[in-house]
Amino acid sequence: MPHRYLFIGGLHRSGTSLAARIAGSIEGIGTISHAPVPENEGVYLQGAIPHDAMAGMPGAFAFDPEQHLIEGGRFDRLDIRERIEADWAPWFPDTPWRVEKSPVNLLRMRLYQQLFPLSQFVIVVRHPLAVARATAKWSDRGEAELVAHWARAYRLALEDARRLHARLILRYEDLVTTPEAARLALAAFCDRPAPAAPMEPVRDGNADYDLHTNLPRNAEVEEAMGAFGYSPDGRVDPLPQVAVTHPLRAVREAVSRHWPPRG
Repeated sequence: MPHRYLFIGGLHRSGTSLAARIAGSIEGIGTISHAPVPENEGVYLQGAIPHDAMAGMPGAFAFDPEQHLIEGGRFDRLDIRERIEADWAPWFPDTPWRVEKSPVNLLRMRLYQQLFPLSQFVIVVRHPLAVARATAKWSDRGEAELVAHWARAYRLALEDARRLHARLILRYEDLVTTPEAARLALAAFCDRPAPAAPMEPVRDGNADYDLHTNLPRNAEVEEAMGAFGYSPDGRVDPLPQVAVTHPLRAVREAVSRHWPPRG
């Protein structure tokens, strides 16, 4: 069966696993499961683009220029595409869509679009303080540096997203409050039938952190936060940019009926 890829990217602890689980509950969208790698991340299941713990280190990889992969680079080759396809094939069910969820996808979207021209992309983002505090257990970096890493990663991602044919922004805060709307939006984004069964409730992990404390800030942090509707006082305002781009107007309009959620 011919297939297309839905690449989900976002920093560690931003909600990429939740987004992949929601997408995988839609008929015709298959996910990697029971793989012998962290969080079923496909980046570990392919050997075409070298990847190890240092390459995808939480709170650090966006500071490494080698992790920002775009078209025209050393991995933009037919043999790379063929190797990735061969390595991933055993891990996916036979479905029209394949979800590949790895944090570093956030900085590989332009390369993957070149290798897989019909692929589509989901950018998952969460309040930077929540990401920093959830990531701190894996990192020796201080909170200010983790927040700066968040800003660097999403600034690069938003710049890259301007060159994508089809992309959807999912904020964690919206995912946990309206998972059913997210599922309907993802189904529309992939032109799949709307699921009939309701979504199970989703826990809001942001409740574990006080997001109203002082936020380490600089110009890059403030710009990136503003692009996603995040306030320094912990408030989450409406998304100030278009959530979906797609070459087909019918798909854009179908997604926009559900996402971003309103009220």
